[in-house]
Amino acid sequence: MSEALRSDIGTLFDRVGGERGIARLVDAFYERVLGDPELSGFFQHSSMDRLRRLQREFFSAALSGPVRYCGRSLGEAHYGMGVRPRHLARFVRHLFATLQALDIDEQDTLDIVGRIDAYADEITGDTVRDG
Repeated sequence: MSEALRSDIGTLFDRVGGERGIARLVDAFYERVLGDPELSGFFQHSSMDRLRRLQREFFSAALSGPVRYCGRSLGEAHYGMGVRPRHLARFVRHLFATLQALDIDEQDTLDIVGRIDAYADEITGDTVRDG
């Protein structure tokens, strides 16, 4: 069922449980990501409290929630980090597994992963960077 047809049952943000659901998703997701030896190094010098706050904003906005993302553009935030498509693929696999573990509807899971995957080129630096 398309997002347009599902709109009568709320946004993706609503269907994952609103702000609480997003917080639960981000916490469970980053537990997986930080436990991955190939990805954990990207977060060595990061404030995890700040990162989780920004990720809650990002996921909320990406899933049509009322929360506005106030962080830097994804291209700017990831610039120079060396995130390659293989890293992003691992990241997305962890997201998919997290959504399944949280019993998110299969179609919603695919929609969420698709929305996040839409930012792949910005994250990996495969787009032209302004400035």
